[in-house]
Amino acid sequence: MSTQYESRYASSPSEVKSMDTEALRKAFLIEKVFEADRISWVHTHYDRYLTAGAMPVKGGLVLQTINLLKAAYFLERRELGMINVGGPGMVEVDGEQFEIGFKEALYVGKGKQQVVFHSKDASQPAKFYLNSTPAHHSYPTRKVARNEAEVVTLGALETSNHRTINKLLVNSVLETCQLQMGMTELKPGSVWNTMPAHTHDRRMEVYFYFEVPEGQSVCHFMGQPQETRHIWMQNEQAVISPPWSVHSGAGTSNYTFIWGMAGENLDYGDMDHCKINELR
Repeated sequence: MSTQYESRYASSPSEVKSMDTEALRKAFLIEKVFEADRISWVHTHYDRYLTAGAMPVKGGLVLQTINLLKAAYFLERRELGMINVGGPGMVEVDGEQFEIGFKEALYVGKGKQQVVFHSKDASQPAKFYLNSTPAHHSYPTRKVARNEAEVVTLGALETSNHRTINKLLVNSVLETCQLQMGMTELKPGSVWNTMPAHTHDRRMEVYFYFEVPEGQSVCHFMGQPQETRHIWMQNEQAVISPPWSVHSGAGTSNYTFIWGMAGENLDYGDMDHCKINELR
C-alpha cells in the first residue's frame, strides 16, 4: 500500500517521568519519515496531529484518506501543510499545479479532494514533509516561497544559539484554522535551538530535524522544565512534543529543523519561558 498509519496515545508527565529510553523513543520519536512512493502517517492524540513524509519517485503519489479519519477523502475535515526538503517538486490540488522548490511551503485548505505529489527528477526526488490538523473552515490553497516568509534572527554565536526563524505557514503570513509551520536554520558554530526553552499549554508541537551532517546527531530535550528527558535523533527524523513539555535541542553540528504546531492559539509568541539555570 502507498499509504499507512500508526496512532499514538497521549502521555502524561507522570508517565513520561518513569519511561526508560526505549519507551520514550517509542512514544515520541518518528524514526522514518520518508520512504519512496509511500506516505506513512503518525497520528498523535495530542490535538489529533498527523505527521508524514511524501517522496514520489516512480510517479505521482496520491494523498489518500486513512481509516482513522472516517472521512470520504483526507481533507474532508482537515487542513494540510508541507515544506519540501528535497529536490524540485510539484503538487496538484484539485487540478491546480504548484511548483514547490527546496525549503518552500504549501498550505492546502479543508475540502480539497485530490492532492497528488510529484518529483521533477526521480534521481533527486522531492521530499514533502507533511503536517495535518483538524479544520473547521476552508481557507485558500497557497504556496509560500522563501522570500514570502516572516524572518526573525535570534540568539548569538557566543551562546551557541544564533539562528534564523522562517515563519512560513503562520497566521501573520496566511490564514489557517490551527496549523502553524516554519523552519529554523542554525548558523555555523551554533548548536542550540529554542534555548532559552519554553512550554505552551495552548498548543502542541512536532519537530523535524534535517540537514544534520553525516556522522552527526541532535540531542532533543523534552519533559517538564524541572524533570527533563532527552532523545538522540538522526537526520530526517521527527519528534512529538506535548503541550506540557519543553522542546529544545543541541547538535554535534549546526542543522535545520521544521516546527509544526496545533492548538487553540495561533499567536506565535504565546509561550511560557523557562529560565536556563532553573532547568533540571
